[in-house]
Amino acid sequence: MTALQQMRILDMTQYEAGTSCTQALAWLGADVVKVEPPGRGDPGRRVQVGEGNSPYFINWNSNKRSIVLDLKQARGRELLLEMAPHYDVFVENYGPGVVEKLDIGYEVMKSVNPGIIYARLKGFGTSGPYASYKCFDMVAQAAAGAFSVTGEPDGPPMLPGPTTGDAGTGVQLALAITAAYVQKQQTGEGQLIEISMQEAMTYFMRTRIANGADWGRTAAPRLGNGTTAPVNLYPCRPFGPNDYAYIMVVTTRMWDALCIAIERPELAVDPRFESGTLRRDNSDALFEEIERWTRQHTKYEVMRILGEAGVPCSANIDTHDLFEDEHLNERGFVHTLDHPEHGEIRLLGWAPRLSKSQVPLRRAPLMGEHSDEVLRADLGLSDDELAELRESATLA
Repeated sequence: MTALQQMRILDMTQYEAGTSCTQALAWLGADVVKVEPPGRGDPGRRVQVGEGNSPYFINWNSNKRSIVLDLKQARGRELLLEMAPHYDVFVENYGPGVVEKLDIGYEVMKSVNPGIIYARLKGFGTSGPYASYKCFDMVAQAAAGAFSVTGEPDGPPMLPGPTTGDAGTGVQLALAITAAYVQKQQTGEGQLIEISMQEAMTYFMRTRIANGADWGRTAAPRLGNGTTAPVNLYPCRPFGPNDYAYIMVVTTRMWDALCIAIERPELAVDPRFESGTLRRDNSDALFEEIERWTRQHTKYEVMRILGEAGVPCSANIDTHDLFEDEHLNERGFVHTLDHPEHGEIRLLGWAPRLSKSQVPLRRAPLMGEHSDEVLRADLGLSDDELAELRESATLA
């Protein structure tokens, strides 16, 4: 048995924010049926590839099944509403007004399934001055302050690398859905859930707000790669674009351990570096002292030496390194799957590990791959009925 084995989800999500939510629930054991429009399906399938199934789509839609329904046709909409009573959760993250035009809003779904948990993910929520604005990850990050704290102190705001605005919102929505599902077990009642990407993204801004915004009275500054040495990013051999190690020393004990690990114990009693204040005031000189040592080692050597000495440090692991990383591979976090279009592919796993709920990683579905399977099981449709739906282009 898996943790969410009894949960069934109608998934009308696209791109990343919504799909990350339903994938997280699928990885916990929920049965997720992705409902896609005919033609091109989830537009995430075509990101950067034009045709076929993109790596982007495959990374966000593992462990789901896919059906294709034309909800703009009356019969397609009827089929969705006939399916709804078989599901616990409905999730959508379409643009403003789309679900309303299709007439499948919360009240409509509730009328056919009073216990439905109806989850909506929107860029700026469903109310307020920005409610009608379209949004993507980077827009949400800009709207939540993430750009403003990223970059060098004397440089412009900068795009953060991870897509926290999308996936960070999705995981928060998955948590809310799980909470609503638990509440439903106690009360028998469903509910409406709404999440704003802008608001969700601010969750990841709290430390920067706490350490520099003076309770919202001023703007937190950009800090670059660190405030002062020894907290910083240092170059390593053989000096490629990602050959760096990040060192983060925050206590006196860590500082002493660093000085011993780099075989420079005299730095611990150097008058320039004897206190945190002095290290900050003489940051440039201290950076040079540490850099002299890191330049003699690879980033992984730096990580090993300092890690074993109790100094927080990591190699600057790039997206290729992740799949080759001995630690992640030994822990079984890197998965190899076969895909009909791409052949052998590698995907990263799901971080939470539940001792009583193991869910194997399955590849993302092809478009409409499970249409017949799902409609036979949920609605009892015959082969003739399925053929008739295909002939009318209601089903694909």
